[in-house]
Amino acid sequence: MKKILIYSTPTCQYCKMAKEYFTKNNIPYEDFNVAVDDAKREEALKKSQQIGVPVIDIDGEIIVGFNRSEIDRALGLKK
Repeated sequence: MKKILIYSTPTCQYCKMAKEYFTKNNIPYEDFNVAVDDAKREEALKKSQQIGVPVIDIDGEIIVGFNRSEIDRALGLKK
């Protein structure tokens, strides 16, 4: 199973959609609230070169925003 990290904020609808997608599909992930965690916010910024959330890290592949087809591709669910 690939390691999934999500950098999110509590008010971000796309963050909620991404986490719901992973939960619904029984895909484990680790969530970091960058609204309160300065170190994780800096980590997300370094990985994505952007300020927006969610930043989704799937085994080192960075996806900014909730892009289901990119997430599925990164997870090897669709070609």
